[in-house]
Amino acid sequence: MTACPATPPQPAKHSYLGVVVPFVVICLVWGSTWLVIKDQVSTIPAPWTATWRFAVAAPGMALLALYRRESLRIPAAAQRVAMAVGAALFCLNFQFVYQAEKHVTSGVVAVTFALLILPNAVFARIFLGIRVSLGFVAGSALALIGIALLVLHEYRMAPPDSEVIFGIGLCFGALLVASAANVVQASAGARTAPAAPLLAWAMFWGTVCNFAVSWTLAGPPVIDPRPQALAGVAYLALVGSVLTFPLYFNLLHRIGPGKAAFHAVIVPVVAMLLSTLFEGYQWTLLAATGAALAIFGVLIALSSRRM
Repeated sequence: MTACPATPPQPAKHSYLGVVVPFVVICLVWGSTWLVIKDQVSTIPAPWTATWRFAVAAPGMALLALYRRESLRIPAAAQRVAMAVGAALFCLNFQFVYQAEKHVTSGVVAVTFALLILPNAVFARIFLGIRVSLGFVAGSALALIGIALLVLHEYRMAPPDSEVIFGIGLCFGALLVASAANVVQASAGARTAPAAPLLAWAMFWGTVCNFAVSWTLAGPPVIDPRPQALAGVAYLALVGSVLTFPLYFNLLHRIGPGKAAFHAVIVPVVAMLLSTLFEGYQWTLLAATGAALAIFGVLIALSSRRM
């Protein structure tokens, strides 16, 4: 009997595509959402714009779960994860981001958010025991220098009464709570339920939290009736959240929070291109150097990380 040569298993190919395709979709969609958010916060209080996004996204995610024939009844451990993710990611993170875009160009907010890898790595080291290399630290330091140059450029170009530094501070607040949520999503409790039902509940709790925060900060609910604004809410909720968050949730499980943060290299590029086209972002040598250092530093950090 002649032995047949071993054939490479097909699941490996599917596994590869199952990482690359969602990654590309996430980068393109999330790269565009920053510009849409900028329009949203230009007409009504920022807290309510974030609230409406998840008020639409939560039932949309629930419908996705039902379409997949996944029960919305999840274990208690998963429900606790949903509450934590809802409060941190879908409430506090987005409240910070939406407020930040009132003070800083959308592309700069996106580039600043590329530093998500840094708290991701710190929290993953503390809570998940994942170690990082010196190369990761060096790359992160380079990225921080790049962000500092971008902030300096933004500060120089802004009007005298602007609050650029405050906006960047809000970005860093968003980074911390988003990273904490990422680590929670990578925990064992999150694996006790499918992605869509868990995220539907997380968005529900995030909506509840957003309503409380928005009413406290901005008073009674406000809705922008413009067709453009309503379309923006639908895009952010259904495409920017219902489509992409399950993809990112699954990436966290398959490749970990560190590698999943590789999207932070591509998303700012897309966002800066759109900011240049639609916001009239003015490039200078300082801004170009800062953007290049930030993205190059993130790339070095992620490539050097031990995972």
